[in-house]
Amino acid sequence: MIKINKLEIENVKRVKAVKIEPSSAGLTVLGGKNRQGKTSVLDAIAWGLGGNKYRPSQAEREGSVVPPYLHIVLSNGLIVERKGKNSDLKVIDPNGQKGGQQLLDSFVEELAIDLPKFMNSTSKEKANILLRIIGVGDKLHELEVKDQELYNRRHAIGQIADQKAKFAKEQLYYPDAPKEPISASELIRQQQEILARNGENQRKRQRLAQIEAAYASQLEEIKRLTDLLNQARDKYSQLTDDLQIARMDAIDLRDESTAELETNIQHVDEINRKVRANLDKDKAETDANEYRVQYEALSAEIAVIRQQKTALLTNANLPLPGLSVEQGELIYNGQKWDNMSGSDQLIVATSIVRRLKPECGFILLDKLEQMDLATLNEFGQWLEQEGLQAIATRVSTGEECSVIISDGYVVGEEKVTLQQPSGEIDAGPTWKAGEF
Repeated sequence: MIKINKLEIENVKRVKAVKIEPSSAGLTVLGGKNRQGKTSVLDAIAWGLGGNKYRPSQAEREGSVVPPYLHIVLSNGLIVERKGKNSDLKVIDPNGQKGGQQLLDSFVEELAIDLPKFMNSTSKEKANILLRIIGVGDKLHELEVKDQELYNRRHAIGQIADQKAKFAKEQLYYPDAPKEPISASELIRQQQEILARNGENQRKRQRLAQIEAAYASQLEEIKRLTDLLNQARDKYSQLTDDLQIARMDAIDLRDESTAELETNIQHVDEINRKVRANLDKDKAETDANEYRVQYEALSAEIAVIRQQKTALLTNANLPLPGLSVEQGELIYNGQKWDNMSGSDQLIVATSIVRRLKPECGFILLDKLEQMDLATLNEFGQWLEQEGLQAIATRVSTGEECSVIISDGYVVGEEKVTLQQPSGEIDAGPTWKAGEF
């Protein structure tokens, strides 16, 4: 990894003359009070390595008659300079060959010199950067789209199932109603059949009465007309047989009641209303069960998709243990970005930025006064373990500061002049991180 071995800055923004050799790993803290030049040092480094798009709007120190001067020595032997009236860039490799901004861009990660750009991006943008560097963005996006599609379908079906179940619950049910709607014409037909059978019974009764009357008349005729006795007896015998048959036919006759049918005919609309209500309730319950089955099936599909997403990220070469992406948001140790501590946010940001260009071994951090000393120390230890170099600013003059900047100078070398009239560099003292 390429790091900053040495930097010399003169007349950039608030910096008058500063020479620093940052620690090769861990945290180099530039301390001091406000408006003394700490951030100007970081801005100068960003300009020197990132190109003119990072040039401060007022690059030259106010009141200076000498143009800005930057001299940065990198661990790969490159020397980066900006000097002269136009602050032209010059990059010299260990063999004396000259290069330019394109050479620097090949290993200097833009976010390493402009970390606020990453820190201030949306959670989705942070997650997309991570997915891009681990190479699973397209596949995860496909799974996310499918997950959302299935979730939306399941949600809609769940709503329908709930509505059906609620509708079924609200419907009245009539246990005494028939299963199917009844027809008034059918009831009338049944009534007519019964009336016809009853009419036949009445005719049989009338026939019985007629035979009985004839029998009685004939008996009187026998008494009255002796001379017709034989003829009357024959007829009497015949009538006796007929009488027996008629009596046998009449013994088992039972008239059927049409009262129930008449009631049903009168109440057919009410009965059918109850039948329809029962059918609606049954159908709503059936529909609700069917939608619940679909809901469970979609839940199983969603579970499979989410397992695939988990497996995809688990098997990916993530830049930091505990780092992941869920629902398009960056997650570290189970916490979203806005719930992470300041230290965790810096660790996550630094890890992701490092992976963008692994050969870039340094990062610039401004305004670390938001961290307490314990958190600052924790972050510094992590940087050392990872072999990373961080140059940071902090409004403080405490022992945690590697260098103190005051009035544009490193405290202790206020009289050092870096740029001589001949263009040579004064051989004054150079402050190494940790020496102050």
